[in-house]
Amino acid sequence: MYGRSSTENYLSLDYTGMMQTQHNPKGFTQESLVHLQPLLKQARSALLIQREEGRLDFSKLLPRMQSELTGIIEYADWAAQNFDNFVVLGIGGSALGPMAVQQALNHYYYNELPAVKRHHRPRLYVLDNVDPVRLRDLLETINLKRTLFNIISKSGNTSETMAQFLIVRDLLQQECEEEFAANIVVTTDPEKGNLLPLALKENYHRFAIPPGIGGRFSELTPVGLLPAAMCGIDVKAFLQGALEMDAWVQEEQGLFDNPAQIRAALSYLSWQDGKNISVFMPYSDALKTMADWYAQLWAESLGKRYNRQGQEVRLGQTPVKALGVTDQHSQIQLYTEGPDDKTITFVTVEEFAADVNIPADPIAPQDIAFLGGHTLGELMQAEQQATEYALTLAGRMHQKIILPNVNARLLGQLLLLLEWETAYMGELLNINAFDQPGVEEGKLATYALMGKNGYEQKRKDILAAGEKHFHLSYPRLEN
Repeated sequence: MYGRSSTENYLSLDYTGMMQTQHNPKGFTQESLVHLQPLLKQARSALLIQREEGRLDFSKLLPRMQSELTGIIEYADWAAQNFDNFVVLGIGGSALGPMAVQQALNHYYYNELPAVKRHHRPRLYVLDNVDPVRLRDLLETINLKRTLFNIISKSGNTSETMAQFLIVRDLLQQECEEEFAANIVVTTDPEKGNLLPLALKENYHRFAIPPGIGGRFSELTPVGLLPAAMCGIDVKAFLQGALEMDAWVQEEQGLFDNPAQIRAALSYLSWQDGKNISVFMPYSDALKTMADWYAQLWAESLGKRYNRQGQEVRLGQTPVKALGVTDQHSQIQLYTEGPDDKTITFVTVEEFAADVNIPADPIAPQDIAFLGGHTLGELMQAEQQATEYALTLAGRMHQKIILPNVNARLLGQLLLLLEWETAYMGELLNINAFDQPGVEEGKLATYALMGKNGYEQKRKDILAAGEKHFHLSYPRLEN
């Protein structure tokens, strides 16, 4: 096996499925990885310089977040005594991170549990879209007076989040009158933006998004720590795990001992080899939404038109989210026999938080009787091993991130590993992994279509460009 052995305190990697072996002659050699070491050393130096200069904030700010935990936890404990529901209004990283952590670390049906089994913590709802039916349905489900709304927008310019905020604020004013501000907590820039002046004027409780943090890297700031604390998650252990991974990645060590470097190196070699798709496939329902979070991190960070010198390069791997074993029955056929343009990362769990025995039934048909005496956890692990074996026989690239179990500390390690891997990949590709210029044009177009002042000409241009030349509708008979 290539990789670091598992311990109960740390995740580990197994990248045998990426390497040249008897079953996979097309895999990479150790020499091909060693050949990348000078480039990786340059990347490491560049990233550590950026960190010291305060530009690698997802790493640099971790100690500061430790010091802010007390205030976050105290507020969450107060709110849990006064509210039955906690609703996050946010989009992108402001929503995907909180959802991923909640699903990973709390009961799968947390909101349906009685209050005593939730330790009297509020239910969590995350509104990450502006579908009007979804908002209506939520408002019909919750008691507004017993609901705390967390508005998350660094700039206060996020049209989707601010539209939701205006609706909720109006309803709270009607329902709670002059006391409505207690039902709102904002997470925004500490010094500027459209949300800050209103928060100050109306006296909302506030938490700060550090200025250098982009949404997809914000889970280990109040963006993610507050929702986690609200739902009783051990945010101290979560942050501790992130700090442990941060220290591991920054150690002065060789390529084969650095998890972020080895994963970035394998991703880079795969990309050079024409693998333009990166599949993230946890074998645990608890980690299902981590795949959504990863997809944004990888796509928005690495899908870039220009390199750092301003040359047009059109780079990036397309992330695909999958779930084992569910997607063995929907995607694996493509991965084993379709185009050889993918790498697959399995995330496996050695010990599940619970397991269920499969009864040995003496009258069960022989074709299913073999399942008796095993557990669902054993079946899940066997399914993953079988899929890995099928991909190996097909000569398809795959690797594993192995978690001893799913807890807050290990989840913090996993999240930081993927962030560091993304940062390294950006250096190897010679692009800026921390901006998202391709998103901005769509934001500006939305402003224009919704009638924002100063965007009148853009609105005219958009409407002219959208004139229908080719359109199909159901044929209707003329009378």
